[in-house]
Amino acid sequence: MSQSYNRGLIEDFSRWREFEAGMWAWIFHKFTGWVLIGYLFTHIAVLSTAIPAADGATMMFQGSQTDVFTGTIVSLEGLLLVRILEVGLLAVAVFHMLNGTRLLLVDLGVGLEAQDKSFYASLILTGAITVASVPTFIAGAF
Repeated sequence: MSQSYNRGLIEDFSRWREFEAGMWAWIFHKFTGWVLIGYLFTHIAVLSTAIPAADGATMMFQGSQTDVFTGTIVSLEGLLLVRILEVGLLAVAVFHMLNGTRLLLVDLGVGLEAQDKSFYASLILTGAITVASVPTFIAGAF
């Protein structure tokens, strides 16, 4: 006779407290993957403004004549919100990269016993890299 496991109701939102490090790693990896895909499409949409620049289209930006692409990028980089979003993008990319490397090593059989510790190490390393890079990203915004 087969055994069954009661997985609870879908509507039981309090089950997140039962999640262990492996489940959080899976959730964060999926979330960061979707964020990176969303960023890719947004990035392509913004960079598509370079199409008029291929024809030599120019615009006035801060009193000088510049091409449309350069004017768009410079104006976006001047916004504090864009700088903060870039820090968030860095955190997402670094975590996704570190967790992907961790998963590759686990699939190869390296560190099977220390999956929780390696997940926490990737979180800590992501935080350290992100915090260390904040001055570089925010420097030109003020």
